[in-house]
Amino acid sequence: MAAIEKNTQSPRTRTEWQNLDKEHHLHPFTDHKDLHQKRSRIISRADGCYIYDVDGNEILDGMSGLWCVNLGYGREELVAAATAQLRELPYYNNFFQCAHPPAIELATLLAEISQPQFNRVFFAGSGSESNDTIVRMVRRYWDLMEQPERRVIISRVNAYHGSTVAAATLGGMKAMHEQMVRLPDVVHIEQPYWFGSDRSLSPAEFGLAMARRLEEKINEVGAGKVAAFIGEPIQGAGGVIIPPDSYWPEIQRICDEYGILLVSDEVITGFGRLGEWFGADYFGTRPDFMTFAKGVTSGYLPLGGVLVGDRVADVLIDKGGEFYHGYTYSGHPASCAVAIANVKLIQKEGLVQRIRDDIGPYLQQRWATLEDHPLVGEARMVGLMGAFEIVSNKEPMQRFDAKRGAGPLCRDHLVANGVVMRAVGDTIIAAPPFTLSRAQADRLVEVAWRCLDLTQQELLA
Repeated sequence: MAAIEKNTQSPRTRTEWQNLDKEHHLHPFTDHKDLHQKRSRIISRADGCYIYDVDGNEILDGMSGLWCVNLGYGREELVAAATAQLRELPYYNNFFQCAHPPAIELATLLAEISQPQFNRVFFAGSGSESNDTIVRMVRRYWDLMEQPERRVIISRVNAYHGSTVAAATLGGMKAMHEQMVRLPDVVHIEQPYWFGSDRSLSPAEFGLAMARRLEEKINEVGAGKVAAFIGEPIQGAGGVIIPPDSYWPEIQRICDEYGILLVSDEVITGFGRLGEWFGADYFGTRPDFMTFAKGVTSGYLPLGGVLVGDRVADVLIDKGGEFYHGYTYSGHPASCAVAIANVKLIQKEGLVQRIRDDIGPYLQQRWATLEDHPLVGEARMVGLMGAFEIVSNKEPMQRFDAKRGAGPLCRDHLVANGVVMRAVGDTIIAAPPFTLSRAQADRLVEVAWRCLDLTQQELLA
């Protein structure tokens, strides 16, 4: 074998990287014309809770990558798990009556940390693929139950369940729907967004009213035609929409009463983000499915899947017949090895408890102080997942004209001042790594306040 020649050329400059990016790379969820005018930010390395651009600027990652780098960057334990598995068995599939130890061990571990009804796992490569699997498995279940007319899945407006056709259909993002052909038999109800309502009801009253939209939609469609309801415990990409406490218990009651399947999309909320292993644990629901991805590997390698409750899995097994669904990378051995190491580290370091009892309450208390800023109408957070609402007036509540771009303006100030958060319209959202220190939590809030000041000066100039 010929020796690999060492690259002795000087590293590329930021401009060189940006030019190559412009010429060859199409980005996800991007206005490409706008990006070509602004140029991309080139992130070259990361460590702990920080990312660094190619010029060496340090940026506190207040979004855990894309809601996923829960253990932070540079965890050698995860790198070692991937490396060892790649040497031993870099790839084999789980088709044709085959399996491999990493997939089996991970499935067993996930059953141990989840609710008692979850004993089996179907692996995918992402959250989108996981929610595609839901569409297929829900309909397969009702076919086997000899109720094939149950085909309608109910979701929510402004929900995000992924970008593939089936997952994006389940989602309730209007802009996405306008650019695609949607699957039939998926309908949507309103989201439990109390701050975005007229607030004529108390949060508790509003939560019940929004949950009962599900019952209204079931009766509108016909109870015998509804297969399932899917929801994120807290809507993430929609703006960290935290439902009132009255919401999820009523959703559970309605699903139980009408016998429909409940799907908890845990792609963001799973693996400790809310101070419990899963969002369903936090809100006290008993779902039939939980989809997962992102935090299962802390983003170090792609992996997704579905925890399948016994109600469904037992029928698939007992009634038999081939389930014509799967992916080349379902249960990829290296990804599963990283996930095993990741879950065990979360357990070993007590990170779920740390979010519930220590860093979570600390950051929530600091985050709440942002409501004192003249531009903030509400600051909300559960676990390490929060948002603040930018408004032009608090009482009565008024937003800035959308053309002013208050949210993106604030986000840009944040990044320029060394903190990554995300703008969803005029809502700024954050979801930092589980390893966030108190000093870093302070920095997150202090920079947010300073950037709100800068945003206010610019908007009122």
